[in-house]
Amino acid sequence: MTTSGPDDSFHVFDTTLRDGAQREGINLTVADKLTIARHLDDFGVGFIEGGWPGANPRDTEFFSRAKKEIDFKHAQLVAFGATRRPNAEASKDQQVNALLESGAPVITLVAKSHDRHVELALRTTLDENIEMVRDTVSYLRDQGRRVFVDCEHFFDGYRANPEYAKSVVRAAAGAGAEVVILCDTNGGMLPAQIQAVVTTVLADTGARLGIHTQDDTGCAVANTLAAVDAGATHVQCTANGYGERVGNANLFPVVAALELKYGKQVLPEGALAEMTRISHAIAEVVNLTPSTHQPYVGVSAFAHKAGLHASAIKVDPDLYQHIAPEQVGNTMRMLVSDMAGRASIELKGKELGIDLDGERELVGRVVERVKERELKGYTYEAADASFELLLREEVEGRARVYFRTESWRAITEDRPDGTHANEATVKLWAKGERIVATAEGNGPVNALDKALRVGLERIYPQLAKLELVDYKVRILEGKHGTESTTRVLITTGDGDGDWSTVGVAENVIAASWQALEDAYTYGLLKAGVEPAE
Repeated sequence: MTTSGPDDSFHVFDTTLRDGAQREGINLTVADKLTIARHLDDFGVGFIEGGWPGANPRDTEFFSRAKKEIDFKHAQLVAFGATRRPNAEASKDQQVNALLESGAPVITLVAKSHDRHVELALRTTLDENIEMVRDTVSYLRDQGRRVFVDCEHFFDGYRANPEYAKSVVRAAAGAGAEVVILCDTNGGMLPAQIQAVVTTVLADTGARLGIHTQDDTGCAVANTLAAVDAGATHVQCTANGYGERVGNANLFPVVAALELKYGKQVLPEGALAEMTRISHAIAEVVNLTPSTHQPYVGVSAFAHKAGLHASAIKVDPDLYQHIAPEQVGNTMRMLVSDMAGRASIELKGKELGIDLDGERELVGRVVERVKERELKGYTYEAADASFELLLREEVEGRARVYFRTESWRAITEDRPDGTHANEATVKLWAKGERIVATAEGNGPVNALDKALRVGLERIYPQLAKLELVDYKVRILEGKHGTESTTRVLITTGDGDGDWSTVGVAENVIAASWQALEDAYTYGLLKAGVEPAE
């Protein structure tokens, strides 16, 4: 194992694989955990808490495989566990020895620091709890391990009995724990409270302190930074804020704030620019859609919609952005909507590689067309591909036409055995040829998608790469029930990227067909195919 990067004076400690995995909806396999560990090491965190070896077979296997399969370049692997049981010896505690058997060079022990938890949960005395901390830390240190101690429920315990909470910190540090982490386990604290307590505990104990916060008040990131302001030099976070209940302090805004706002180098040189990629890659592994509005790394983090913003950004992007998005691997996006002005359209054109400088009349037409269509229910901020087709039509003076639709039909048959059959027929013209194609699917839209592909793939083999990635339906306001206008958003991919298209009609299938036509047209445009006419 080789490690490089920032020195040991400040720790970025990631607990996605343990605390983050407790989020509802996340169920990680060993392979998932290994993949995430590689991503986190690539990002350059100093410590990766892999789980609780001995507590379950999955975590035990993870540590066994991680030693053999991952050559950590930046991070040290951390095993998590508890102090020894009451009235026992650490050297004879099976769970404590499982931490050693994991082979992890660093061990984090969770210890009780709230007097009521000691008496009610551990069912032991306050003095014995102190001995449990001392004995376990000393034993693991004697075995050559670095030891960190998580003081569970520290802030609630400090409020109830501050002297006892501080005595646990002193016991851990005195026995050799390198860092004692103050945990806001219930997530109920606010930044000013965190800062005051950390300041006092640091002054009264002299221990090196870390911080672990939950996000139940929506303040986990702010609480973490407040602790740093008070002198904490170790931050525990999870990727994308994953964690139990509403989650933990989010690794990415914490690290970005430390590097960009505090001027602390806590990652290897250049690693911050990989942050957006790492965030999205981990979201893919846990099978959760990345949050579009996550600070720094969300696709909307540097997206601008209002015409007033666009006018200012055209002069200087810093007027409406607190950092350059490239610093964290993100990009600025201009959203086109009925709020768009000329500057929004010009900047969006530039983003798409279309120079609209000096094209005042053309830009005006595009603005009016967007506003007119959005009044009917279209949305272009979520359908960049449909907007680009509209813009190119105005710029080039004609629509991109690769095929024309003569007719389409979708049939859903309700069978006596309770099953359903969906069949679609499309009649098209492409390159002077009339095409009739039929296909079955697991729904009418899927059947139409397949029929369209069957009909056109022979003429346009580039379509074989296309895949329908996402399909969203929204009933628009203005009418009720089955008479309502429907908007359909379709996301399509070709293996190199995704794009979204929109369709609006009173009939959900008709709206879907519009979005499909745009999706295939954009896919052929993206592939560099010249229009048929």
